[in-house]
Amino acid sequence: MVRAIRGAIQVEANEREAILAGTTELVSAVMERNQLTTDDVISVIFTATPDLTAEFPALAARKLGFHEVPLICASEIDVPGSMPRVVRLMAHVDIDRARQDIQHVYLRGAAALRVDIAQ
Repeated sequence: MVRAIRGAIQVEANEREAILAGTTELVSAVMERNQLTTDDVISVIFTATPDLTAEFPALAARKLGFHEVPLICASEIDVPGSMPRVVRLMAHVDIDRARQDIQHVYLRGAAALRVDIAQ
């Protein structure tokens, strides 16, 4: 069964290491909380707010072993007043779990984005 898992993290700065560290934390938490391996992951879409340009978030996933998983990065739309410095992901996974058993992950300041589903 294919399920989608959402997540986001607010990073400290538009710096390569901050983006990689934050994305690593986010991807690791999604994988751990949902008891996944990279073999379970079909694809991952990463987005970053327009103020994050120092690195591609997908590089962090590659460094975690997502070598054969299709990954793509895109820019979030620039909505006035929106939260700055946010990396988001939507992972498509192949797991036999009910939708309500999926653990969506919102970390640091990004937890305020989806208090309804954040774990």
